[in-house]
Amino acid sequence: MGFEGDVWQVRGGREPVGEIVIDEADFPWLHGTFTPGPGFAGVRDLFARELVLADAEDWEAWEEIQAEICRQVSLISPDGPVPEFLLHIEGDRAWFRWSDEPFDKE
Repeated sequence: MGFEGDVWQVRGGREPVGEIVIDEADFPWLHGTFTPGPGFAGVRDLFARELVLADAEDWEAWEEIQAEICRQVSLISPDGPVPEFLLHIEGDRAWFRWSDEPFDKE
């Protein structure tokens, strides 16, 4: 799959949150180097909390944080915005999966 080297953008409102340069594709996940932008400071704590909750397997609280992440940031592929995504950021690494269609909310 030709994702390696692609640059994905994370945006928050009008401000860049960061960029992800893909260096590993492990379907359905893409992994890459994350370079923070000026908007990252405003969402850094959300991403840190999301990982803590996932490690603790506190799925109800994790879903709330994940929903807040999706409200505050958007993920943009080289082809344009994606409607749904699950994004993790830790230090200079990011990994995510996405869908061209909205996730089933059931």
